[in-house]
Amino acid sequence: MSADTLLLSPLLDLLALDRLPRTGWVIAGVPAPESVAGHVLGAAHVALALAPRVNPALDLGVLLSAILVHDAPEAASGDLPKRAAEHLPGGAKAVMEDGLARELLGALSPAALAAYAGYLAQDTRESRLARLCDKLQLGVRLVGYVRAGQAGLGDFRPGLEALDCGEFPAAQALQAEILAALDAGA
Repeated sequence: MSADTLLLSPLLDLLALDRLPRTGWVIAGVPAPESVAGHVLGAAHVALALAPRVNPALDLGVLLSAILVHDAPEAASGDLPKRAAEHLPGGAKAVMEDGLARELLGALSPAALAAYAGYLAQDTRESRLARLCDKLQLGVRLVGYVRAGQAGLGDFRPGLEALDCGEFPAAQALQAEILAALDAGA
């Protein structure tokens, strides 16, 4: 077998996402927070809920592919907290993630790398909804943690409120539902 057909190594590299906790939840004191892989799965579930409610119809394969790879670089970099990323030189995080995506996803398949590039470009409706699904999944998880009795998570709400979901009324409705649940104490 030639080196360009070997798949086990890149697949093993991505397994780190299963063990990698979402750092924002760790910093907020959530015991046993979701993993990055759990977040990706949740974002895919949000996409499966929203996509049928979007007109004109989206390419579900493109949407889900973008979601599946959007956090792949974190398998090598870890889930860098927002506060830490803000202290990096401008563009440093993006450069790092681009290089890691090329290594990790390029070894997986050209389609995986193209899905990542499409997600970053934000030039299709699928890529824009994928980004909203990423952010709205955080809201769904937030409601879940609040309902489980976790306190001290108020810092996550402003990001949800600031989301511009206007392009996708179904996403806007989910955003409103999440915020209403938080207003009601989840």
